[in-house]
Amino acid sequence: MQTEKKDIRALSKTALRDFFVANGDQAFRGNQVYEWLWSKGAHTFDDMTNVAKSTRLMLENNFVINHIKVDQMQRSSDGTVKNAVRLHDGLVVESVLIPTNTRTTACVSSQVGCSLDCNFCATARLKRMRNLNPDEIYDQVIAIDKESRLYYNHPLSNIVFMGMGEPLMNYNNVIKAIEMIVSPEGLGMSPKRITVSTSGVPKMIKKLADDNVKFKLAVSLHSAIEEIRARIMPFSINFPLADLRESLEYWYTKTKSKITYEYVVWKDINDNKESIDALVKFCKYVPCKVNLIEYNPIDDGEFQQASIAAINAYISALEANGIVAKVRHSRGKDIDAACGQLANKET
Repeated sequence: MQTEKKDIRALSKTALRDFFVANGDQAFRGNQVYEWLWSKGAHTFDDMTNVAKSTRLMLENNFVINHIKVDQMQRSSDGTVKNAVRLHDGLVVESVLIPTNTRTTACVSSQVGCSLDCNFCATARLKRMRNLNPDEIYDQVIAIDKESRLYYNHPLSNIVFMGMGEPLMNYNNVIKAIEMIVSPEGLGMSPKRITVSTSGVPKMIKKLADDNVKFKLAVSLHSAIEEIRARIMPFSINFPLADLRESLEYWYTKTKSKITYEYVVWKDINDNKESIDALVKFCKYVPCKVNLIEYNPIDDGEFQQASIAAINAYISALEANGIVAKVRHSRGKDIDAACGQLANKET
């Protein structure tokens, strides 16, 4: 019975060098192949044009490159691009290129489906099928970088882990992917241009701080009142606001990096003075800024966009207390590419 070939990108550079030495070749060949796999984004061994054909055949006999494939690409009227990304096992995730006048941002997925159960999010209605591997996360970024260069004439400038899945529930693979993205042997991107968004897993936020990460942290908060947060994000019953607050204070003590709170205001849920006051109070614990995000409906009526007056009341209260607040208008709504809408409707 033939054993399944190993994905070559699961090997470190040292392991690749060792493989070549063990097979009677020179160690530097591992460096060459590693460069093709990561910084040059080779999809097949035949792409490796400066590697001897016999060596490519040996690689083919021992390994596979489980590269993603952009199955379908949609372009929004506002310039947003959504990719349906097919993985080697046939599963599909989505990633998004979000353009502005000055930059392009990749919104990438970290899981197939999601581990959590936020009631307002389409992705949460898909059960978590599996975590993405580091190379599958990295490939999404490479694909969007190519689209950025093609459609907007400049390389990708920012990355947000705000696509499908909870990044901190796939901690090791997300960290490995980011290490490759910032490495000179990968994309060489500054970690300051990367934001990891979490729904709030205190234990893992503390681990981020202990691991001395250099990227930015965003938290999907949506309410600073326990009962309301539990209603819209049921999993948060296991992660009370007091624990979240403690982990964020720990994060700031260790990293001195401001938190961004992502916050959607919904009609008749958190569009009241009590909710505003609670958010202002929560924001005073740790240096932060607040992104008030336009809600994107997902086919039912339970959650509805709050009035402009309610949004303005939040802005006024936050600014009066010295807290930076911005309204983020969603992009790509016409192709279901906006926040909370990623759900593989086409597959």
